[in-house]
Amino acid sequence: MPRRRKRDLIIKGFSKLLKEDKLKIVAELMDNQLETIELLKSFWYADTEKQKIFDEFSENTITNFYIPYGVAPNVMVNGKTYLVPMVIEESSVVAAASSAARFWSEHGGFHAEVTDTVKEGQVHFQWEGPTAKLQSVFNELKALFRENTRHITANMEKRGGGILDFELIDKTGQLKNYYQIKVTFETKDSMGANFINSCLEEFAKTLREFFANYEAFEGKEKEVLVIMSILSNYTPQCLVKTWVEGDFKDLENIDNSLTGEQFARKFETAVRIAEIDVYRATTHNKGIFNGIDSVAIATGNDFRAIEAAGHAYASRSGRYQSLSHVKITGTHFKYWIETPLAMGTVGGLTSLHPLAKSSLEMLGKPSAKELMMITAAVGLANNFAALRSLVTKGIQVGHMKMHLMNILNYYKATLEEKEKAQAYFANHKVSFAEVGEFINNLRLAL
Repeated sequence: MPRRRKRDLIIKGFSKLLKEDKLKIVAELMDNQLETIELLKSFWYADTEKQKIFDEFSENTITNFYIPYGVAPNVMVNGKTYLVPMVIEESSVVAAASSAARFWSEHGGFHAEVTDTVKEGQVHFQWEGPTAKLQSVFNELKALFRENTRHITANMEKRGGGILDFELIDKTGQLKNYYQIKVTFETKDSMGANFINSCLEEFAKTLREFFANYEAFEGKEKEVLVIMSILSNYTPQCLVKTWVEGDFKDLENIDNSLTGEQFARKFETAVRIAEIDVYRATTHNKGIFNGIDSVAIATGNDFRAIEAAGHAYASRSGRYQSLSHVKITGTHFKYWIETPLAMGTVGGLTSLHPLAKSSLEMLGKPSAKELMMITAAVGLANNFAALRSLVTKGIQVGHMKMHLMNILNYYKATLEEKEKAQAYFANHKVSFAEVGEFINNLRLAL
């Protein structure tokens, strides 16, 4: 049996090692090294060229981590119906989105509009000098910024995008000598992170050269300390709004114990609670991102950036609250979300990852705006499904039935045991303990 590696050893030059050698080092931390290597290798692609693509997505890769790829049918957005790819491991999310999508497809579907697709970046710097003097040369600086980035912006401008505007922001009242240059961009169908950051770093270079050589500046005024140049993942000007609406009669029969009006008003109260209580709002919005993130991952978009922007937007009033809202007027029910959603359909993983490319083809090769609307609709669908369960039968009934297979797999149930368990729990409450007891009783009866 090979000796186990000590966990506190410092490994030098790990990134330069061959993949097989990295794998061996990881395996040396495990109880069964040979089984570990076999397990990790079992998730490699047989196609070496395809595996090479995945290895080069990240650093120090030793295997692939699989997450289920599902589809939600009947997602109708602005009268067009989609089969939407969703990548997520959580039980019931795809089922919930599918159920809500089917319901609303029979009541007019989801409506959506993109308010704007503007993205922002910042050059953060410190400078010792009169603010008025800095403001007086800013128009000259802006012209230089544009001129010195023409080699970067040319292709983007051909597609209708590019640099929109510059703003000098004085932050010296909050941090000594601190200023920002905020730049807005239009990146069309690309998410645009690399484009934006390349522009910003060129702006920083231009800024340093300008200050060093400008004749009206003297002494310390010729020195500018650029702290960093980076895009912002907060995109409050890249907004999508998605909504559903109908009459109380459209909500009849959702639950046998509630009329359409009773359901609507109970649903409205549940949303209002998420608007005023941060504990509820956090879980409420997480349910929205169950849908949004799964589509973002399936299409090769940055779900982490999308979540960060969404949560910041939910806090824009100074208090974290629900991203979804309800308005009842007479007998009319309207339910919507508005959230920043910077997504792309060209560049990055959207073309490199084979499944991301396939996902976009499944959606009909949408523009970035169309993908934003589809994704937001799935987020609203998941939120609707969750609230529908919460205000009627409770979340665990549906969720735990979807989770049943995970529990059965934990107990290594056979096919016959799974069939008997599914039949039994179709009419009984699912819990980890109950399923365990059921499987144990089956085995004792043999």
